[in-house]
Amino acid sequence: MDPQELLAKISELTKEIEKLPRGYISQKAINGKVYYYHQWSENGQKKSRYLKDDELAALSVEISRRKELQAQLKRLRSKPKKTQSEVTQMQYVFMHQRIAVCDIELDDATGSIRKIGAIHAPEHLPVGVPIRNGMADRKALNDWWTDRCIPESRSGVREAMETLNITSTRALLVKCYGLSLSDQYWICPKDANLSWDEVNFFTNPFSDDIGDVLFGADRKGDALNLSSPDNTSDGNLKKRWRMIDGKRCLVKGGSNPFRQQPFNEVIATGVMERLGIPHVPYTVAWNKGAPYSICEDFADESRELVPAWRIIQMQKKPNNISVYQHFVNCCEAIGVRDAVPFLDRMIVLDYLIANEDRHLNNFGLLRNSETLEWLGFAPIYDSGSSLGYDKVASQIRSEREVGCKPFKNHHAEQIKLVSDFSWIDFGRLSDVKDLIIETLTADGAEEYMDAGRIEAITESVERRIRNLSELAMKQTAYPTASTEDDVEEDIAEDYTPKMTL
Repeated sequence: MDPQELLAKISELTKEIEKLPRGYISQKAINGKVYYYHQWSENGQKKSRYLKDDELAALSVEISRRKELQAQLKRLRSKPKKTQSEVTQMQYVFMHQRIAVCDIELDDATGSIRKIGAIHAPEHLPVGVPIRNGMADRKALNDWWTDRCIPESRSGVREAMETLNITSTRALLVKCYGLSLSDQYWICPKDANLSWDEVNFFTNPFSDDIGDVLFGADRKGDALNLSSPDNTSDGNLKKRWRMIDGKRCLVKGGSNPFRQQPFNEVIATGVMERLGIPHVPYTVAWNKGAPYSICEDFADESRELVPAWRIIQMQKKPNNISVYQHFVNCCEAIGVRDAVPFLDRMIVLDYLIANEDRHLNNFGLLRNSETLEWLGFAPIYDSGSSLGYDKVASQIRSEREVGCKPFKNHHAEQIKLVSDFSWIDFGRLSDVKDLIIETLTADGAEEYMDAGRIEAITESVERRIRNLSELAMKQTAYPTASTEDDVEEDIAEDYTPKMTL
């Protein structure tokens, strides 16, 4: 097989593999009945979905087919290195703002990092990417790189990929040099005369084309400007970046059936304002009859977000240490001493609003990208998957199936990690019911909200406020190092409707 044929076959197999489901099928016996689940990894996180009886056979065939094709692809890639490099190598310099970090080689068929060359500034590698024997860990850097791409599980992304004539969202990373509005990392083609000042999205304009497609616009790929921070936006909800009044703002939708997340962001904003918790403020806007949350970017050209997921990769977690204590230990190791008071406030907020998706990529630290100085915790953001966002009123009242992250599986256990409640002014929470009603009865919201649902939400929050007040009076110290009820799989919500009666 000549080089061109090899490349064509690799590309063909890659496209077919990307269309097939990842992971495996597991089973669990509950009360004598066997239940089947589809489990897979995505963006460094493990995910799971319950399988109905009529889904099992078809999914099993598709997963088997994917494994078969992956084996074929592996055999093709085992061709002599000379042939492989001739047809797939793309040479780049991995950059951190204006600093050359290392040389990398990308596979043009998959968009993955095939090789890491000379290391120029090891201290500027992404947090959690180790150096072993003078070489950067390629798997760790690949995991970090893959986390930058749009999840293919995001709502509407399959339709967008068809419009863009691409088979993988990883292909979009190269189109915008991997640039983001969360940090200052990017890739510069070897021998290209490009600079951070002329390409970054913090100070330069960017195209709306990708965002338009992600939001359902019917536009053809060959006419699009693909230079956009939307290429590197993570998460499973529909989202895009827009310039609004000269500010870079994230516009984010909600999931079916209630589209509640945008309203929840406004409620969470109000709760944090009342409690004096540093946060990103959110508002609600409407587009084509659907609600969207809007918030301003809190990163800038020199200040970047490092998610908690990356922080905990800096050290190996001992089996006898809780996820909570491990994170605190990692923060202390890099000189960040205020982890406990920050976590106290975040855990209290999440308890009050019954947040189900505060996974380890939904909070983090800020640092100066030039000096690498840690600047403290990022303001709290992304609190929308809360207040029974995907549940019917009866479930909200009973609080059945309310998940919890990032440390414990249940809010009743996670709230025990709070070391100090003295900062809470419960009098400031006396009008939270009014805040919820005002937000959920605003113009347009009535299409998604009814009186019974709103009542269930307010009752649940008021009950949690009372419980928290009682717990604050006890002020009992709990062992934070205990691994009991620890979250074992930090799984981000997939927003597939799972409503049950």
